[in-house]
Amino acid sequence: MQQRFILGRVIATGSWIHKLDPRAKMTCMLIFAVITVLLHSPVDFIAVTIVSQLILLSTRIKLTMFWKAVRPLRYLMLFIFLFQLFLEKGGHLLLSWGPIHIYSEGIITAVFTVWRMFLLVTFTALLTFTTTPAMLTQALEDMLKPLKIFRISPQAIALMLSIALRFIPTILEETERIVKAQASRGADLKDLPWKDKAKAMIALLVPVTVCAFRRAEDLVNSMEARGYKLGEPRSKFFRLTWHRQDTYFLFIFILIGLFVIWQ
Repeated sequence: MQQRFILGRVIATGSWIHKLDPRAKMTCMLIFAVITVLLHSPVDFIAVTIVSQLILLSTRIKLTMFWKAVRPLRYLMLFIFLFQLFLEKGGHLLLSWGPIHIYSEGIITAVFTVWRMFLLVTFTALLTFTTTPAMLTQALEDMLKPLKIFRISPQAIALMLSIALRFIPTILEETERIVKAQASRGADLKDLPWKDKAKAMIALLVPVTVCAFRRAEDLVNSMEARGYKLGEPRSKFFRLTWHRQDTYFLFIFILIGLFVIWQ
């Protein structure tokens, strides 16, 4: 389980993407999300996919790692594909079998929707693979500083994001440990049918939730012991500096966005 869900883990390769300012990467992620929403033609999808794959290759991280990040969402993507396929009624009728009617527009919409989701997940994986949670937290806190005008604490939002990123692998490790403990007692989920497996997974929620609350309590006690107070001025271990390559990286995504808009 630890290998199936790898979002939130840093894979250090020393590439130029790793050395970029996290604010640049987060800004580009937001631009890329808008770009994927604006995609409407096969040419747009192919062009954006080629550019995104080249950027992924430049991280010197194996592409299989990015595809593994998509794997836990495969059932959700399948559901979205079937949902769009059967409910979209535009275009020509291609197949009619009882209550099932498949139209050409439904196939196109289903493929493009899943394609968009694939692009978003892989680029989100790029952000988490190349940036430590501490740097992401500091970048988000700097980017949300204008919210102080509305009396919204950017430090609180950044802290919640940091804890969430750190808790993802922690909770998965706890789940894996509990599953192995049950398997050692003869309750192996792999040997159960789907119906019993679903019931067993629901039964896992209680011990996993208890472990999550225990870890959260330990984290709170640790922060209090170190004198952490939300909203107090704090020094920074890392100083974020915007370099020329950050501007170039941002410029790449601006060009992609202009290309999609003008198509």
